[in-house]
Amino acid sequence: MENSSYPVMLTLMVPSESKSYRHIYFTCFLFLYLLILSINVRLISVIIMEKSLHEPMFMFLCNLCVNVIYGASGFYPIFLFNLLLDSYVISFHMCALQTFVIYSSLVTEVTILTVMSYDRYVAICRPLDYHSKLTKNRCLKLIMLSWIIPNCYTVTAVLLSNLRTFCKYHIDKLYCDNWSVVKLSCASNFVNTLFGYVIMVTFVPLLVVIIVSYIKLIAACKASLENKKKFWQTCLPHLMSLINFIFASLFDVMYSRYGANDIPESLRNFLALELLIVPAIVNPLIYVLNIKAVRKRAFPSCPISKVNVHISKKL
Repeated sequence: MENSSYPVMLTLMVPSESKSYRHIYFTCFLFLYLLILSINVRLISVIIMEKSLHEPMFMFLCNLCVNVIYGASGFYPIFLFNLLLDSYVISFHMCALQTFVIYSSLVTEVTILTVMSYDRYVAICRPLDYHSKLTKNRCLKLIMLSWIIPNCYTVTAVLLSNLRTFCKYHIDKLYCDNWSVVKLSCASNFVNTLFGYVIMVTFVPLLVVIIVSYIKLIAACKASLENKKKFWQTCLPHLMSLINFIFASLFDVMYSRYGANDIPESLRNFLALELLIVPAIVNPLIYVLNIKAVRKRAFPSCPISKVNVHISKKL
């Protein structure tokens, strides 16, 4: 078989029964994309416009919403375009771009969630030092680092996977991802695997920071009723987002690394899309429903907000 370092076009997995249900798929995924955009843009605009929300926790939440929009825009427009044309091909360079956007977004989410866990630790365990430790300048530096470090790793990973000799041109997935591109090469994937382990080892300290933060937060909650209230209102949404992201990532790794053709196609598609769909919708909703300050300003017509207002008036 003749190898080519730069194939012009790659083919993607065709959704099951796409001929019959193509328009239904298009409508559903367009709705999901618009829903993600509307919720996250609304949260970002409210946090920016409301001076009372110009606090570190809400700055980091705004950063998380920006990252969600960025990651979703790496998948939905291309997939919707493919559904519209009923043509599941992608150029080599567009595939590399999609891989970069999706994976940089996922790795950035890890760093953002780490920063948010540190923010909650300082707010609850060391409240007197909160404003001195998390100044606006320091928050901006943490936000910049949460983007710069993951993007440096992602650029390297994407370059390592794309500057290879390919002998296959089909990606058994609905979108391009790094490991699927690596599997297109007939050459050894030792370097790519090694760099993957380097990334994992580098990000282990971030997981340690999150775990230690929550151990100390839980200990602080036992000692104070006020801390317990803060934990349920502000830490629980973050913890739920983290658990949701971890499970979605595990699904993606299982599918990408160990997926097999004997797995039903519907399950394979679910494993492939779960990481891109569920966290992007669930994460902002978790914060909206749990943090009263955000819910009242972002969605004042929300039934939960009306109930709270009614109760407060009675009191």
